[in-house]
Amino acid sequence: MTVQAPEQPAQPGALPDAMVPPARTVSPLKAMLRRRDLDLWIPGVILGALLVGCFIVPLTGVVPDPMSSDLTQTLKAPFAPGHILGTDTIGRDTMSRVLYGGRTSIEVGVAVNVIGVVVGGLIGMFAGFRRGIVDSLIMRVLDVMLAFPALILTIVIATYLGPSMMNVIWAISFFSIPAYARLGRAVTLKLREQVYIDAARMSGRSDWAILRQHIAPNVFPQLATYSLLQVGIVVMIEATLSFLGAGEGPSQASWGTMIAAGQTYLSTNPAQVLVPSAFLFVTVVCLNLLGDGLRSRYGRGV
Repeated sequence: MTVQAPEQPAQPGALPDAMVPPARTVSPLKAMLRRRDLDLWIPGVILGALLVGCFIVPLTGVVPDPMSSDLTQTLKAPFAPGHILGTDTIGRDTMSRVLYGGRTSIEVGVAVNVIGVVVGGLIGMFAGFRRGIVDSLIMRVLDVMLAFPALILTIVIATYLGPSMMNVIWAISFFSIPAYARLGRAVTLKLREQVYIDAARMSGRSDWAILRQHIAPNVFPQLATYSLLQVGIVVMIEATLSFLGAGEGPSQASWGTMIAAGQTYLSTNPAQVLVPSAFLFVTVVCLNLLGDGLRSRYGRGV
């Protein structure tokens, strides 16, 4: 004999099941607005458009060669026929040079931070996991490197090596590695005290296996999140080196060289400086906003 549970009395004012309206489906746009993710979407979309413009548009042949000049079309103002952003002092298309210059700056920023994440992250993980005298020696060397004025020595190194993109990458990377190493060490010091690390040691795993299978998968995502902030800084440093003549050559397309070449005509044709400066400003701001938003959500203390 089964005993049925007594039915619960209906709450006063409650609608019958048949009259309950179906749940509304929320559109992705409204869900995004409700989650307040605009601080990620807006800079992400703008940055994506910049990447498409710098890396995809030149491949389509829509913009001319940034090195081709026409002395009959010098210093044209923006929205001139055939040149939406005008031309420079020797008739080269400004839009083409801005897009190719953005490619140079972004490539330098990504390359420097990849080197910093890999090399600096490995050094920091090893120092933080081993501790002892090894950790002390590595950290003191990094402290000495951080004590030098990075921008001044970067200019000296880039000038000594010669103006080229690869030399700029190596010069800036020399000072980006210590920052990533210290961050990787700080994260590793927290991870090595976790219970699952003790369990891995008790199971007989070697230190290298623990670093590879348990430490690295938790360190590198946080370093990658932090690197978005650093890409903007590197883009600014690359533009500074090019502006001072220690980066890309004066004939190459770079935002820094464009600003340096256009400063003479700032009073008569300000677009020569304002256009590359605007692209540089928007790129750095979007990278900083996107990196800060990702770090606040997924960095977990980075």
